Amino acid sequence: MGTIAVLGAGAIGCYVGGKLRAADHQIVFLGRPQTVADLREHGLVLSQMDGPETVIGADRIEATSDAAALADCELILVCVKSHDTEEAARDIAAHSTGNPTIVSLQNGVGNARVLGRHLGIRPIAAGCVQFNVVVGGAGRFHRATEGGIIVKDTPATRTLSADLSTAGIETTVHSDMQAILWTKLLLNLNNSLNALADVPIVEELSDRSYRLVLAQMVDEALSALNAAHIRPAVLGRVRPRAIPYVLRLPTWVFRRAARAMLAIDPQARSSMWEDLRAQRPSEVDFLNGAVVALAQETGTAAKTNEAVINLVREAFEAGRSPRLSGRDLLQMVRR
Repeated sequence: MGTIAVLGAGAIGCYVGGKLRAADHQIVFLGRPQTVADLREHGLVLSQMDGPETVIGADRIEATSDAAALADCELILVCVKSHDTEEAARDIAAHSTGNPTIVSLQNGVGNARVLGRHLGIRPIAAGCVQFNVVVGGAGRFHRATEGGIIVKDTPATRTLSADLSTAGIETTVHSDMQAILWTKLLLNLNNSLNALADVPIVEELSDRSYRLVLAQMVDEALSALNAAHIRPAVLGRVRPRAIPYVLRLPTWVFRRAARAMLAIDPQARSSMWEDLRAQRPSEVDFLNGAVVALAQETGTAAKTNEAVINLVREAFEAGRSPRLSGRDLLQMVRR
């Protein structure tokens, strides 16, 4: 495979692109000026829960903020935030040549469609990144949960899947990405709660009050999906219909059940928490907002998701987390 562009050199983009670069693929990282400066100075140090570090020296990193670098790339991994998808599509349309395969590795369920609206017949594949990456600064990125990547099944993504698996990120292809992306979105509904709580995910989920709020949000999403005749997929050991039940278990039982479903590093935080800390826009409209939109289409209720969206918007407007306790948050959404 020729040059691969990582469009959106953030947590996921740097981790995925870095693993490919360590496996000697030609990678160009496109990101914000500060990220580009960090990569050029420090290179990349990629760590994970259960394995050795991967170190890529700065001399092996090609990083830029100039979208002209998209020219001649055979594959473009779109890793920007969902609210930047349209701008990413415009950059690809303006600068890429040939007919590169474009893979969306983003949160949310509609990014591949947005890219398709702007890019027409170019090959576009939806993807799902199952793991969480924590930004450590100075080129350090830590993979804080287990899981791999799933991409839409095409000839080009089969090659990408093999390359990523060889590079150390287990990657598979799937024919029904809508079902996969909705299951991932169910899990991502916790991103907003984690930003409102301002504690590590493991600590947050150890509080049953937070879990009761999350269970209600997932219930609302499942009701809307059922009304829309969308069946979310089983993702690893995660069965969508079981999520609310598991979340409502007593804490001592939940901890045992959760460990069996998904391993989480004690330092893991959500991407929305990171966006709030960095004073970047929120993705809440593409996560909880997607549930509200589907509920409106199907005539079902999404009151808890609506309440959480309002709290997140207030937090981002204030530029800081309200650090709500689980009990306070539960009382607020019930009101």
